[in-house]
Amino acid sequence: MARASDEPGHRIVVRLDRVLAARGMTLVELSEQAGVSVVNLSVLKNGRARAIRFSTLTAICDALCCAPGDLLEVDSCES
Repeated sequence: MARASDEPGHRIVVRLDRVLAARGMTLVELSEQAGVSVVNLSVLKNGRARAIRFSTLTAICDALCCAPGDLLEVDSCES
């Protein structure tokens, strides 16, 4: 599970690996199509990103032909 951060209260999970696998696409191919560096995509994919610009998210979604909700989820609440 690629969590966006280990900060308390941060429960966003990045599912970029799942979407890439479903599309049969590599990170390098996504980088070329989205115009986002492989390093930035890797940080996002591995859950180390602390933020993402809407323009970057839009470019990734356009390249993958998906919606933000396909890439990002909120981890279940622990009650």
